[in-house]
Amino acid sequence: MALLNEDIQEQVRKEFEQLEGKVKLVVFTQEVECQYCQETRELVEEVAALSDKLTVEVYDFVADKEQAEAYGIDKIPAVAILADGDTPKDYGIRFYGIPSGYEFSTLIEDIVMVSRRESGLSEATRQKLAQLTEPLHLQVFVTPTCPYCPRAVRLAHMMALESDLVKADMVEAIEFPHLSARYNVMGVPRTVINDKEFIEGAVPEAMLMARIQEAVN
Repeated sequence: MALLNEDIQEQVRKEFEQLEGKVKLVVFTQEVECQYCQETRELVEEVAALSDKLTVEVYDFVADKEQAEAYGIDKIPAVAILADGDTPKDYGIRFYGIPSGYEFSTLIEDIVMVSRRESGLSEATRQKLAQLTEPLHLQVFVTPTCPYCPRAVRLAHMMALESDLVKADMVEAIEFPHLSARYNVMGVPRTVINDKEFIEGAVPEAMLMARIQEAVN
């Protein structure tokens, strides 16, 4: 049985009319002892089937250890969104946990963004990201029922697309309770900046950038 009904498929097809370049969706899964691995793979495959500009690669987290290390994948289920075609590129955009509920919209919007190779960030933010000299890792903790979480994830992913030094993860808090405990996630969205700074809520672009500058300086 399909995870996406006909109405949702039609809505996604309409969104995918904006696609320009090709996009590759890389899924890391494991059939045993991974609660949402199968559903994540099926969801991504159903989405990719809605446009000829999308392709899917599926790897086993254990059997394909070299691929997992190459993509920097350290937990599953995981989805990486890469530019494909004539100008392939890994922007460091990751989903850890199934992108369901409100986060399904983030998955679709990210695919469109990567296809167009355009972050949509303000010029001021672009300039500040261009001044980064060290790697920046953003982890945005979410739950599928949080209506504010997609804004926080999208902003982090936009920054990853804009700068080669930025990697940005959506982390589904319920699926990874050990990480939620480690980073003291009491509410979502909660963005962790380089493991040491935090910001709560779906904050405006300028506010997140200011906190990032505090963290890296």
